[in-house]
Amino acid sequence: MKFIDEAVIELEAGRGGDGCVSFRREKYVPRGGPNGGDGGWGGSIIFKTDGGLATLMDVRFRHRFQASSGGHGKGKEMNGAKGEDLIVRIPAGTVIFDNETGELLADLSSSGIEWIAAKGGKGGLGNRHFVSSIHQAPRKCTEGEGGEKRRVRLELKLLADVGLVGLPNAGKSTLLRALSNARPKVADYPFTTTIPYLGLVDLGEERSFVMADIPGLIEGAHTGAGMGIQFLRHIERTKIILHLIDITNPAHLDPVQTYQTLRNELESFHPDLAKRKEIICLTKMDITEAKERTQKEMAALKKAGASDIIPISSASREGLKDLLKKIGALLGI
Repeated sequence: MKFIDEAVIELEAGRGGDGCVSFRREKYVPRGGPNGGDGGWGGSIIFKTDGGLATLMDVRFRHRFQASSGGHGKGKEMNGAKGEDLIVRIPAGTVIFDNETGELLADLSSSGIEWIAAKGGKGGLGNRHFVSSIHQAPRKCTEGEGGEKRRVRLELKLLADVGLVGLPNAGKSTLLRALSNARPKVADYPFTTTIPYLGLVDLGEERSFVMADIPGLIEGAHTGAGMGIQFLRHIERTKIILHLIDITNPAHLDPVQTYQTLRNELESFHPDLAKRKEIICLTKMDITEAKERTQKEMAALKKAGASDIIPISSASREGLKDLLKKIGALLGI
């Protein structure tokens, strides 16, 4: 299934029903007064977050949502029925913007939240509301009001405790497979991961956290280079950022430059990301070359400002216990 994390849709709430002009016509009531009922409110469009949804696919391909109109008023002071609300289910973590102005309308960051995206129109008034001392038999009523219309942009930001970042082929997908129930694609060519993956990591004793594998960043990702700009938003909600650095890949930068490049891309996208808790993982410690260079590269990274540095190997599981222990301590679980 393709990962869909953005959608633009049109919303139109239901129109209110019209009021009614009616008079009492009873045999033994010689001068019956007005008894026209009011129109019902139009149905609203309500977004509701559903923890069982992972993408915006259900809304992206529908494009337009319209709620039902309210019923018209009737005689004998019978009001029209309210239009049925339209519930649109979306994933938790969805952010909603006005597509025309860019204004942030709602940030629905947890499951079970309901938010009225477009309010139904008010129903019209029946003629019984227009009686006065000089106008005892009004033939006046009002029409129902139109429902709200708006065009909105939905963006999904994954809800994860830990986000994996790194240059292409740094070992993010392999680490996620080693630690969690997720099964992202793993291969030895750049940009193997083309969609974000979430995995639940079990620490035992009913302790767990969610880890997200974000497609590989490259320099300039925050401006649209590579695939970064499409997926950097998913880092925003993470509590810990794991920088994965492969010190054996000749296509990668020097480890210090790699670390600085990743931090720069994150900070350029959103300044707050530079303040997040972070762990630097030197990957592929099952390779002899990596082991031989570990101490030298750790010293250089510490000099560059990095603090928590853990050498790991997803293949041999070296260092993974230390990594999980550190993550658990930073998350306070």
